[in-house]
Amino acid sequence: MASQLLKNENLVPSTSQQRQAPRIRIQIPVFLRGTDALGAGFIELTKTLNISSTGACIASSHLLQLEQVIQLTIPTPSPSTDLVPHETPPITARVRRQESAGELRLFGLEFLRPLS
Repeated sequence: MASQLLKNENLVPSTSQQRQAPRIRIQIPVFLRGTDALGAGFIELTKTLNISSTGACIASSHLLQLEQVIQLTIPTPSPSTDLVPHETPPITARVRRQESAGELRLFGLEFLRPLS
């Protein structure tokens, strides 16, 4: 089902919201931190389905709200050292779209600051 959603690109913005950068279909593990629709804080290990310098699509079992601000961090291999941190600095993003895929939900995110 998720692969069909990706093919259909139901998360593609309308012509009034064209993407600023092309997205790459790649699964990257990320920690998702935020507050669910009931106001409870959470941290979830999930993955991207696609990503660009200005946004991403992620899967989550939590219910997020449109326009909500969340944080993503990319875990790094253990053990951490001075050269390899435990995780990347947080990436702050805003939820722009959502789509259900069975028990999972897919969320289109816009990064508040483009990745460089």
